[in-house]
Amino acid sequence: MKTAIFFGSTTGTTEMIAGKVGELLGAEVLPATEIDKVEDYDFAIFATSTWGMGDLQDDWYDALDKLKTKNLSGKKIALIGVGDQAGFGDTFVDAIGAIYEEIKDMGITLVGKTSTDGYSFSSSRAVVDDEFVGLVIDENNQSELTDERINAWVEMVK
Repeated sequence: MKTAIFFGSTTGTTEMIAGKVGELLGAEVLPATEIDKVEDYDFAIFATSTWGMGDLQDDWYDALDKLKTKNLSGKKIALIGVGDQAGFGDTFVDAIGAIYEEIKDMGITLVGKTSTDGYSFSSSRAVVDDEFVGLVIDENNQSELTDERINAWVEMVK
């Protein structure tokens, strides 16, 4: 299965997470600015951090506009959100929730939902039916759990 991870990263953290996941999955790791290539893959993973009060990482604004013109029907899609639950507990990983809202009705098969157990936040657009819509990483407050969370998630989405 041809797999790609499209990431938006400002500080490098999301790019680092995407790289780790990409290595484990044998996936191409591409910046979100290359989202035009999404139709070339059977499985696409969208990775982003959340900025400000629940905003997308800058590269994802144009990428989402382009994504709306693509045929994702029948594609396997997963999401990775990077956030800070202590500093932004009321908008924790909202950006993957925003991406999910945009793509959920495009005929995709969403894979990789994860439990909210072990996180401490008050609100998140990324929670649907009591689960995160993807892998959630908090490098600021729980970096010691990052590799364990990535490894478990990769095994689940394989």
